[in-house]
Amino acid sequence: MLFNKPHIEEELDTDGETTVNTNEDNSVQDDVETVVGPSVTVEGDLSSKGNIIVKGTVSGSVSTSKQLTVEKGAKIVADVKANNALVSGEIRGNIKISESLELTSTSKILGDITVKTLSVEPGSVLCGKITMPGIDPADKNNRLSKKKKSPDEFAV
Repeated sequence: MLFNKPHIEEELDTDGETTVNTNEDNSVQDDVETVVGPSVTVEGDLSSKGNIIVKGTVSGSVSTSKQLTVEKGAKIVADVKANNALVSGEIRGNIKISESLELTSTSKILGDITVKTLSVEPGSVLCGKITMPGIDPADKNNRLSKKKKSPDEFAV
């Protein structure tokens, strides 16, 4: 359903009459609003309320309230915000994902990540800090301070 046009199939039934079937699949591919092609370089802010697929290069910032897909060979030099993301290419910048981030084996990330759910395949390269909700920073600091040992406790 590229460009929101339903896929229509016509079939002949046993009586020789034509029946029409529409495919109302709501997959990510069908909801794509923005595609940055492999030969395209975008310099500036890229913002969309729909899904974005990056196959080329983006410098600036990238923001979507839906799905961001960064394909193998694509490069983003920007801060990224999205609801969900699938990364097979390279991102140099901080990433804020509301729900889930999947890093495939070909992904390269240089920047900090804030995400609810993270999936990392073997082979993915990541350099940065990862922050996930679920632990109150005050609780984390209290637990760490309780575990610290004085120099005398390390003596054998």
